[in-house]
Amino acid sequence: MSSPLRSFVITKSGNPVNLLHSATRLFGGAVTTSPLGPFADGEHEVRGIAAADFAVGYFASPLAVRVGTTPGRDSYFVNLGLDGEISASRGGDQVVLSRERAGVFNPGDAQELRPNRPGTRFLGLRIDAGLVRRELAALTGRPTRSAVRFDLPLDLSEPQGRAVKLLIESLIEQLDSGDPLFQREELRRSQLRCIVTALLLAQSHTHTAALRDVPGTPHPKALRAAVAFIEANLPEPLSLSRIAEAAGCSARTVSGAFRDNLGTSPMAYVRDLRLDRIRHDLLSTDDQIGEIAYRWGVTHLGRFAADYRSRFGELPSATTRG
Repeated sequence: MSSPLRSFVITKSGNPVNLLHSATRLFGGAVTTSPLGPFADGEHEVRGIAAADFAVGYFASPLAVRVGTTPGRDSYFVNLGLDGEISASRGGDQVVLSRERAGVFNPGDAQELRPNRPGTRFLGLRIDAGLVRRELAALTGRPTRSAVRFDLPLDLSEPQGRAVKLLIESLIEQLDSGDPLFQREELRRSQLRCIVTALLLAQSHTHTAALRDVPGTPHPKALRAAVAFIEANLPEPLSLSRIAEAAGCSARTVSGAFRDNLGTSPMAYVRDLRLDRIRHDLLSTDDQIGEIAYRWGVTHLGRFAADYRSRFGELPSATTRG
């Protein structure tokens, strides 16, 4: 990747304040940024693109920064070095980011990133925590009751770490291709799910032991087909009968698969996924609440508000004010 995300320049400036503001904007308000020490001279560039569940950015700057998290915006970050080295830390843990080693940061982690020299460049991938929970449930065949917390250093020279790196590079190559097919959100989301699955299998975390006990095919085919259909058609009217037809089985069979493997019903899965998408858009855009809700297939705003408060502990209007 000689010049990743070249068509997605957000800022290129001698003013380091622009770097800080651009990083916050790229990650949809999920982070706060501040310098670690005096501002550094030099050119500061940010490129990137954001979509539902993720954002990926390219950063070229000599500035040392602290990246904090915004309450209610649980995200994971995977940072990979491109040129030079970056001393990265979270709490008492440290790693040197390079072409051979990445860093994985969990929701709530404060990142401190210190480039070792001018010209240092790295990639940062933000992944929504809800996606990680869903993919872990898909792998283990049961819902996750506690958060996934990854170890910090990810060795990219080992086969498993190399797989994560190749998938991230593939995502960026697709975005850079200019092909309209690769700009479709469905393909981006599919690629991101592959990255998350590889990360869960490659990197040590608090649920690694549970994954070791999982058989080769943790979910029945009908459930996998149903979930794929829901995610591809989330903005459309969905019913249990439509989901069952897409999965090639009866409504009773698909309902049992969701209950036994995910601990929920098909329509509750649809509702919760819509709420996650709506919350992301409320936090990252200035669109009206009703417009966003309708965009993701909600037709009854009164019931939607009650469901939203039940899931997130606040009304949609409070999210937009925050």
